[in-house]
Amino acid sequence: MNRLEQGSMALRSVVFLAAMVVILAAVKTASDIVVPFLLALFVSIICSPLVRMLVRIRLPRGLAIFAVMAIVILLGIWLGSVVGSSINDFRSQLPSYRNQLTAQLAPALEYLAQFNIHLSTDEVKQQFDPGQLMGLATDILSGLGGLLANTLLIVLTVVFMLFEASGLSRKLHFALDDPQMRLQQIDRFLDSVNRYLAIKTLVSIATGVVVGIGLYLIGVDYFLLWALVAFLFNYIPNIGSIIAAVPAVALAFLQFGWTGAAATSVLYVAVNMVMGNVVEPRVMGRSLGLSTLVVFLSLIFWGWLLGSVGMLLSVPLTMIVKIALESSEGGRWIAVLLEGDPQIVSQPMQGQMTVEGKQ
Repeated sequence: MNRLEQGSMALRSVVFLAAMVVILAAVKTASDIVVPFLLALFVSIICSPLVRMLVRIRLPRGLAIFAVMAIVILLGIWLGSVVGSSINDFRSQLPSYRNQLTAQLAPALEYLAQFNIHLSTDEVKQQFDPGQLMGLATDILSGLGGLLANTLLIVLTVVFMLFEASGLSRKLHFALDDPQMRLQQIDRFLDSVNRYLAIKTLVSIATGVVVGIGLYLIGVDYFLLWALVAFLFNYIPNIGSIIAAVPAVALAFLQFGWTGAAATSVLYVAVNMVMGNVVEPRVMGRSLGLSTLVVFLSLIFWGWLLGSVGMLLSVPLTMIVKIALESSEGGRWIAVLLEGDPQIVSQPMQGQMTVEGKQ
C-alpha cells in the first residue's frame, strides 16, 4: 500500500468518524422525536406477525391492523393500571415494610455483635430503605409513562407502519437501484430483524409469565409488577435478569426472611437459565448472544443517547446494527467482534448456526 492510498484511507476514516459524531449529536438533540419513532417501530415489528397471521385467514388488512392495535391499546391500559395501583399500594404499605426490615435485621445484627461488629439499626435502615425497592422499576417505567403524552402519535405511526410493511422490501430494492430484487441481503436483513424481535418478545412474555406465577406461589407482593419488570428487562440479557431480580428478592426478604429471598433467587436463576440458555437458542436456531461487555456498553450508550427507553431497547437496537453488519461484506468482521462466542462465524442469519466448517 503506497503513501497515497494510506492517506486516502486515513481521510475516509476521519470523515466517517466526523459523520458519526454529527449523526449522534443530531439524534441526541432530536431525542424527543426519535424515541417515540423508535418505540413505534419496535411495536410495529412485534405486531407485524400477528397482522400477517390474521391476513392469512382472509381477514382484510385494515381490519386486522385495527384488531391488533385494539389489543395493544387495551393491554397498555391494563398494564398502566397495574403499575399505578402497585406503586400507590406500596407507598401506603411502606411503614409496615420498614418495621419488617427492622425485625429481619435484628438477628443478623446480634450475630455480628458477637464479633465486635456493631451496627446501628437506624444506619442499616438508611442504607437499605424499602422505599428504594421501587426506585429502579419506577425510573424505567416512568420513562415509558412519559411517552403517554405522545400516545396518539405513537399509535398513528404504528398503524401507518403496519400498512406500509408489506411493500417495504420492494421499496428498499428500488431505493438501492435493484428493481430485479437481486440483492438478497436486503430481504435477509429484514427477515432477521423481524424474526429476532418476534422471538425475543415471545421469550420475554414467557419469562414474565413464569416469574409472575412463581412469585404468586411464593407469596411475594406485587407479583404482576415484578412480572412486567422481568418481561421488559429480559430484552437485556445477562445484566437485565439481575436488575429485574433485585427488588423482588429484597421484597421477599422483607416478607419471609432469608428463606423467601432464597426461593425467589432460585426462581429467577432457574427461569433465566432455561429461557436464556435452552429455549431462546433452540427457538432461534442459532446463537444471537452478544458479549457481556457489548451488552453493558450498549446499555450505557443507548441509555445516554435515548434515556430510559434507550436502555430497554439497547440490546434490540444493537442486534439490529449487528444483523445489518452481518448482511454486508465490509461490516461482517465488526459483527464477529460483537459475538459472545468466538467459535461462531457470523453469517447472514437463515435460522442456522455455522461453527468452524460445520453447518
